[in-house]
Amino acid sequence: MEAVSTKEMSRIEWLHLRKSGIGGSDASAILGFNRWKSAFQLYIEKTSDFVEELDNEFIYWGNVLEDVVAQEFAKRTGKKVQRVNRMLRHPDYPFMTANLDRRIVGEKAILECKTTSTYNNQAWEGDDVPAAYICQLQHYLAVTGYEKAYIAVLIGGNNFVWKEVERDDEFIELMIDREKDFWENHVLANVPPAIDGSSSASDFLAKMYPQDDGSAIMLDEQMNTVIEAIESIKAEEKQLESQRKGYENQLKIILEDAAEGHSNRFKVTYKTITSNRIDSKRLKAEQPDLYEKYCNESLSRRLSIKEAN
Repeated sequence: MEAVSTKEMSRIEWLHLRKSGIGGSDASAILGFNRWKSAFQLYIEKTSDFVEELDNEFIYWGNVLEDVVAQEFAKRTGKKVQRVNRMLRHPDYPFMTANLDRRIVGEKAILECKTTSTYNNQAWEGDDVPAAYICQLQHYLAVTGYEKAYIAVLIGGNNFVWKEVERDDEFIELMIDREKDFWENHVLANVPPAIDGSSSASDFLAKMYPQDDGSAIMLDEQMNTVIEAIESIKAEEKQLESQRKGYENQLKIILEDAAEGHSNRFKVTYKTITSNRIDSKRLKAEQPDLYEKYCNESLSRRLSIKEAN
């Protein structure tokens, strides 16, 4: 398979190289298993000239601890691991790329190293591996032709788990079809996939279009259909909200002054909560200089709909 050395590359150069294909961490977005990124956002990343180098503590410590996780895996399993400082490409589908953490010496197998918060401990219980990582591992197995993958994760800094994942040719066949469609019919064709309601898509739109320019445009009949759908859903939400509040009030009248209620299946709490808020209107009126000093301006856009006159 084709391989490009990444050993002497800067991170920015590597990020630009990633735009030339679909990597393992991209697979879950295309297949709909990525809670942080939608296919629409991935399309923008692959087709734009802009490269965003995320710089946060999670990424920093994930990179720092990768070698620690790999060494601990080798220690616990007795397997020898080796770095792979290359970007690999599938021999038949060159848009499929792989940046492996490690390969297992003497086996047709790879190792993926992860770190995560203790809050994600439940996702790794038993034989479970988060779906997004299954997509990543099967993508790597597709590119390399290897038989299996190992994934090792350090959870909360003090809980080490490793698991073995066998190659799934049926899943790989489906994944290749979906990735091929995304690459050829969207990225190469310069046609964005349908935008969805994911938080990543909303965050992306807020980042791309943070402020209006004061202009007005005409909307076509298709957008009338979209607006009607929004209004219909809003009406249903109001009805469901009213029903929910009604059921909650039934609970409250039974609880009266009690802080808790217990059934054979549920525990309900109805406790007094004290909260302190600054009266911003009064502060602005009585202490305008102080208000101005500590006021942080933020920009956001609000979507509102009303019937045309």
